[in-house]
Amino acid sequence: MARMRGPRFKQCRRLDLNVCGHPKAMKRAGNGQSRAAKKLSSYGTQLLEKQRLRGYYEVMEKQFRRYVGDAMNSKEQTGHALVKRLETRLDNMVYRMGFASSIRQARQMVVHGHFLVNNKKVDIPSYDISVGDHIQLREKSRQNEMFKDNIINRSISSPAYVSVDEAQFEGELIRVPEMDEIPIEIDVHLVVEYYSKLS
Repeated sequence: MARMRGPRFKQCRRLDLNVCGHPKAMKRAGNGQSRAAKKLSSYGTQLLEKQRLRGYYEVMEKQFRRYVGDAMNSKEQTGHALVKRLETRLDNMVYRMGFASSIRQARQMVVHGHFLVNNKKVDIPSYDISVGDHIQLREKSRQNEMFKDNIINRSISSPAYVSVDEAQFEGELIRVPEMDEIPIEIDVHLVVEYYSKLS
């Protein structure tokens, strides 16, 4: 499985945005001149915004292009369709529900088979979660101290479109997320413009 492996804090400083969600990620930001701080062309601005969106969800370029293509062919507004698809990936839902402390940890947990979706084991991070789907930490995985600590001491509060039952170690996507509810700082129109020029 291809995945992004570079240093997270360095990536955040390069993008001038805390895409990994760690409170210390931007601690050294500003020590040098970031790429984002330079005067960028229109193309450069679009490229930067695309890289930021990819950074939030840690999706490789090839897969990201597929998501963009699907969004462009959907009946919805392209930007919202793209972000909604990324937001409802299984690994991201695991992170949003507080089962993992980062998107990387969530992906690792999914790949190692720690989660059930509607009572069936799913180990594919990109698995699409639909409204009403239940995500549950497997019974034997609940004995893992790190997993228990993640859910008890969640570092982020879950967004309004998911519900979490800490006692049962499970969560549910209760409705489609609205664009302004998704906790990312992205001008998604610039991302769509970037790929529109390539097609």
